Amino acid sequence: MSLRSTLDFLLYQWLGAESLSQRERFADHSRETFDAVFDTCERIAREKYAPFNRLVDTQEPQFDGEKVILPQATHDAQKAYASSGMLSAAQDYEVGGMQLPYTVEAAANAFFAMASASMGSGMLTTGNANLLMVHGTPMQKAVFARNEFSGRFSGTMCLSEPQAGSSLSDVTTRAVPDGVDFEAEPLGPRYRLKGNKMWISAGEHELTENIIHLVLAKIPGPDGRLIPGTRGISLFIVPKKMVDTDGQLTGVRNDVALAGLNHKLGWRGTTNTLLNFGEGKYPVDGQAGAVGYLVGKPHEGLRCMFHMMNEARIAIGMAATMLGMAGYYASLDYAKNRPQGRPVTGAGKDASAPQSRIIEHADVRRMLLAQKSYCEGALALELYCARLVDEQHTAEAQAADDARLLLEVLTPIAKSWPSEWCLEANSLAIQVHGGYGYTRDFPVEQYWRDNRLNMIHEGTHGIQAMDLLGRKVLMEGGRGLALVEQRINATIARAWNAPELAEHARALDTAWQQVGTATRSAWATGQPAQALANAVPYMQAFGHTVLAWIWLDVALAALSLDATKSIAATEGRLGAARYFYHYELPKIGAWLNVVSSRDPTCADLPEEAF
Repeated sequence: MSLRSTLDFLLYQWLGAESLSQRERFADHSRETFDAVFDTCERIAREKYAPFNRLVDTQEPQFDGEKVILPQATHDAQKAYASSGMLSAAQDYEVGGMQLPYTVEAAANAFFAMASASMGSGMLTTGNANLLMVHGTPMQKAVFARNEFSGRFSGTMCLSEPQAGSSLSDVTTRAVPDGVDFEAEPLGPRYRLKGNKMWISAGEHELTENIIHLVLAKIPGPDGRLIPGTRGISLFIVPKKMVDTDGQLTGVRNDVALAGLNHKLGWRGTTNTLLNFGEGKYPVDGQAGAVGYLVGKPHEGLRCMFHMMNEARIAIGMAATMLGMAGYYASLDYAKNRPQGRPVTGAGKDASAPQSRIIEHADVRRMLLAQKSYCEGALALELYCARLVDEQHTAEAQAADDARLLLEVLTPIAKSWPSEWCLEANSLAIQVHGGYGYTRDFPVEQYWRDNRLNMIHEGTHGIQAMDLLGRKVLMEGGRGLALVEQRINATIARAWNAPELAEHARALDTAWQQVGTATRSAWATGQPAQALANAVPYMQAFGHTVLAWIWLDVALAALSLDATKSIAATEGRLGAARYFYHYELPKIGAWLNVVSSRDPTCADLPEEAF
């Protein structure tokens, strides 16, 4: 099966995405327009991205002292992506958008992620502009967001600092008001920023006319000291080049300087940078300090930034999924064509028999089926979450609020699960190739290197786990967790009536009860340190249970199809679901045991004992 046929099944047969065109916002669309978007994106990905995936891996970004140099292929790909309209696909017509459902946008971007996640598309730029459309002033939207949507400008998010990493409480970048009349600035209250930001993807390049940095910084209090913790964090627009109120470049460079490029294991097609803000290399109006414009209210920067971070987490989950899928397709093709070994017959092998293709060996089929269950299951999860975004924005009030809360609970899973298990799929793809998989003659080693980043950025695995167990399952009195349970129980109830799936329904029911028991046990003492000591095993078990639910729901949709239309595809989906229930879901017992007992093995071991 191709990616396109898999997307068609998940979108139209499973999620009913075509019905979104009945809503007022999407009334101009139909399956025909959705398919036209997919045709365009699939073609651009095939022509401008896939042929250059190895090129951008070997020709890393270079800094010549003045500018960052990227291969011409990256410039061509960025231009083609911007011209497609995908940067503003889900935005209003009034700002140049297509008013596409986010479900369709996410599915369309899957083609680019599989063709070359390393080369990138527009995730950060779109997320940056979307944040400004929600929290920015009308002028900020017109000058910055709209030029990002058009592809003239690109965007970043600048959170981490060299000394703080993921600990945003320890951000030390400062922002002080720039002059007496700063509140009268048409682009927003104007500040001067000084500090350093690390791990900034696409932080310096020549792909667009300007780069719009969204920067977290702290405004000092009356005593000149920074407010401790995250309460003092504010959000600022810091353009690389100064602009006027028409969005035109003024010819003045802002005081943002590239301090260095980070040399990465993978994802080498995208620049990753250390940026210095306000060091005086490019003084504006004769003063050191990067000019920044306040977004929203002072000290509410983290709340604003989470709009972009949550969006990015779903996008990272999709990128991890599609890297896994790329490895699966590559290893499947290899297994179908690579002759090696012979069938085991009777007491042993017949050395005179013709060689078998390796897909005929049971263990190779195990590895392929594991990849299929991980990657197609993860793709279904990401599209389900994308559909929740559309529900949140276009459904009736109660359904919209339920979608919002359900998405809150599922977001840590949507980011973390594919980044762990689709990475494992990439590892299995290497294993299917054998020694060849460990060489650069085949693409699977690059897929693994590119995917290894996804457990780290946009919130590490441990952070996602603490967010899930420490916040999401508890928020609003546990109502979000109850909504997940309602959806799972509804799927179980339907599956009882399908003889092929009744066993899976029973297993899922048992698994969800185990998750509920472990959740209560983890918090039985009310001590966060005890509850969260095993947050990652909890997230692994929660994620596997969610994926088991997704697979059961997908299997029900597969059974409802006219079997004569797609016998092999239906067998493949039912086989992947069966694999997940027989080989994967039983793993949750070990994970939940340490959660339920609040096992202190890791937390209590003295440092000197390591």
